[in-house]
Amino acid sequence: MSLRPLKRPGTSPELFSAAILDSLSEAVVVVDAGRLIQYANLSAEQFFGVGRARLVGHPLDEFVPDDTPLFSLLEQVQTSGGALAENGITLASPRIGTRFCALRLSPVADSDGLIAVSLVEQTIARNIDRQMSHRSAARSVSALAAMLAHEVKNPLSGIRGAAQLLEQSVPDSDRELTSLICEETDRIVALVDRMEAFADGRPIDRGPINIHQVLNHVRRLSENGFGKGVRFIETYDPSLPEVHGDRDQLIQVFLNLVKNACETPGDGEREIELSTGFRHGLRLAVPGQQARVNLPLVVSVRDNGRGVLDEIRAHMFDAFVTNKPTGTGLGLALVAKIINDHGGAIEFDSEPGRTTFRVMLPMQFPQTVP
Repeated sequence: MSLRPLKRPGTSPELFSAAILDSLSEAVVVVDAGRLIQYANLSAEQFFGVGRARLVGHPLDEFVPDDTPLFSLLEQVQTSGGALAENGITLASPRIGTRFCALRLSPVADSDGLIAVSLVEQTIARNIDRQMSHRSAARSVSALAAMLAHEVKNPLSGIRGAAQLLEQSVPDSDRELTSLICEETDRIVALVDRMEAFADGRPIDRGPINIHQVLNHVRRLSENGFGKGVRFIETYDPSLPEVHGDRDQLIQVFLNLVKNACETPGDGEREIELSTGFRHGLRLAVPGQQARVNLPLVVSVRDNGRGVLDEIRAHMFDAFVTNKPTGTGLGLALVAKIINDHGGAIEFDSEPGRTTFRVMLPMQFPQTVP
């Protein structure tokens, strides 16, 4: 029995094959022996950040540095004529940022040296594991915050009251010490108050949220406060559907991210880009459910600072981790908790001159995929 080409009634096999390739979540490009791109699917446009017309007919090394393992794999496929696969490849360039990928390369049958290259981004998959540790860290901080609120704040109020009474009876030379006691107890109470946000176990009041209105509000707050003198760039996709979330909490998330970006050390004019987009095919397993939630809405906050220190990258969203001399290390931990509570995910990549935080969120009335 012979196999016939897959074909939808009324559609040519070529058009139907292209439609199938465009439905794939992984980026697919076909290159010739001279490394010119001859075909690119829809996900490839999203991966490289340019339209198909800008990809086809151009050398692959315009978009990917020619010193990456991708090109040595291409040479091996051209030489051997067999397919190759490689996981854990890092592709980095100013155009695409830093991507952690799995590569699949296969020669195209009955062609003059064409090779199909599939790029499956694993940055999300690698960071999804971190989401679980973020949840565990958030639960630990929540328990600690509840304990502190009960066991620490009450004694602190007694200590402060005693210091105020002592202040009335001690010599002027000792009042500096009683003032110091009051100031330090106030500082500890303020820290505990911030931690209590982790212990708030009330369900999220979700509804349809226009994410661009949230970002515009955050930008206005920033420009009139800690972001004075910072150049803000807005790159929004106006066709995005509404987010399924809590407006006040999302404002807190992006206000924290923008504040961090503003306070990151940098050289020259400070610049922060707020951008939104739709990422096809991104799904996240939800603990306790036999379904995966679509997370197609991506909000990015990019700054041109000096980047994240290597020693804190792996613990970026843990509580009490910070590189700021006066920071508490609770801002990003709270961001991770809120995003996790929304059923979303957060990731970042950083290099000198470019740090990007990406928040993936579900749409309003999210669909689940069995």
